[in-house]
Amino acid sequence: MKSIFGQIQRLYELAVRMFAGLRSPFLLAVRLYWGWQLTETGWGKLHNLPHVVEFFTSLNLPAPGPTAVFVSVVELVGGIFLVLGFFTLPTCIAVVIDMMVAYITADSEAFKSFFSDPGKFYNADPYTFLFAGLLLLIFGPGKLSLDHLLARYVFKKEEVRTEP
Repeated sequence: MKSIFGQIQRLYELAVRMFAGLRSPFLLAVRLYWGWQLTETGWGKLHNLPHVVEFFTSLNLPAPGPTAVFVSVVELVGGIFLVLGFFTLPTCIAVVIDMMVAYITADSEAFKSFFSDPGKFYNADPYTFLFAGLLLLIFGPGKLSLDHLLARYVFKKEEVRTEP
């Protein structure tokens, strides 16, 4: 009986190591794809500011002109930072706040339907950026990032082991 449990434990540990090894490539894929998408969104807003200002005015946002520039720059620079895995924590906080404000102001009906109609919530435009931002905020940028390289080689911080 002990040998069966020992084999099960070894198989479980092997599975944990195998899936833990996929963490950094997965986080890299999330950063590359959603960082690029966010960069394109910010770039598009910067190159069509009058339309964005008009839209923000229709939402009754305070100071729609400066707010449009600020949001555009946050999305453009934040997207670039996500692609690089640079300043990931503050970037993800900015993205999450940006997307929550977008939900509350531009997609308030979808935001309010979180429990009553989840499909409406996750089909809204801010959802994927919000989800990617939360994912990277919680799990970090992974080992394949500038943040990791800077922490390990420039600031000489020891790697924290999260795998068994």
